[in-house]
Amino acid sequence: MKTLIVEDDFTSRLLLQELLKEYGVTHIAVDGLEAVTAVRQSVQENEPYDFICLDIMLPVLDGHQVLKQIRDAEKERDIISSYGAKIIMTTGLRDVKNVMKAYSNLCDGYLIKPIDKGKLLEILNKHALI
Repeated sequence: MKTLIVEDDFTSRLLLQELLKEYGVTHIAVDGLEAVTAVRQSVQENEPYDFICLDIMLPVLDGHQVLKQIRDAEKERDIISSYGAKIIMTTGLRDVKNVMKAYSNLCDGYLIKPIDKGKLLEILNKHALI
């Protein structure tokens, strides 16, 4: 499984890397623009990410903007969202507005920080990533 962790907080990045390291390679993006660039590059090289952990509160572009741009990039390459990267929002924001916005932009899951390993593994299993 090829994973992109999009997180500006160092401790949160380390935690996600530690939780996911046994399931494959993980790459890091520390802001929204870097994430979009990484995803576009991986799609162009025909080596797309399988799984993306995406924080909402990011510098440059927020997670909602990143999610939309990722789905747009997949669409440009004729990748239907259900066949694209599985993207979960990993955030401290638990309000209904952010949850609904994320799902309307085609996220595949929403985890509230601090990330619970059991819930993360449930999502990975649900999407047949592990």
